[in-house]
Amino acid sequence: MTRAEILNRLTQIDMARLNDRGDHDLNPGMAPEPPFRSAAVLVPLVERADGITVLLTRRSEHLADHPGQVSFPGGRIESDDLHPEAAALREAHEEVGLAPDRVEVIGRLATYRTRTGFEITPVVGLVTPPFEITPDPTEVAEVFEVPLAFLLDPANAQRRSREWRGMERFFWVFPYSGYYIWGATAGMLVNLAQILRR
Repeated sequence: MTRAEILNRLTQIDMARLNDRGDHDLNPGMAPEPPFRSAAVLVPLVERADGITVLLTRRSEHLADHPGQVSFPGGRIESDDLHPEAAALREAHEEVGLAPDRVEVIGRLATYRTRTGFEITPVVGLVTPPFEITPDPTEVAEVFEVPLAFLLDPANAQRRSREWRGMERFFWVFPYSGYYIWGATAGMLVNLAQILRR
């Protein structure tokens, strides 16, 4: 998929008509209840010579929340963030050293609500190499990239389940080259792929 095709599909999104997405997509009886804590993540699409990739992080193992899990750079929206885009760019700079001037914000995906009470705004940005990556070791153990073509292939989005509080809970998984991408990150990647395949 080319830069022009991505821009075309994202600019055609009518945000007012997008339904909120979340963990409840695959688990209708488990819709999260307000109040929600606001957060934003950057969905970084890197324009490599051999195709666009998605930059992801693996969280440090010592973190209290979601240690070792794959995620987008991001975090809570602070009071001095003017909008979710500002929060996503700030967090990406703090977590992986990605300079905001290397990111062209091109749109948002539907708000993603988690069962843990977060309301996440996924901000999509095109990242133009060259750029430096300097992960903050207190938060990020590793930074890696996944080809967008891999994520767009419906065969690579696997629906899995496990028991949680006596109920079977379903979630999306992308197993990729030794990485296990699941949970909210995989859910947002599924949303991105659905939009880009339209």
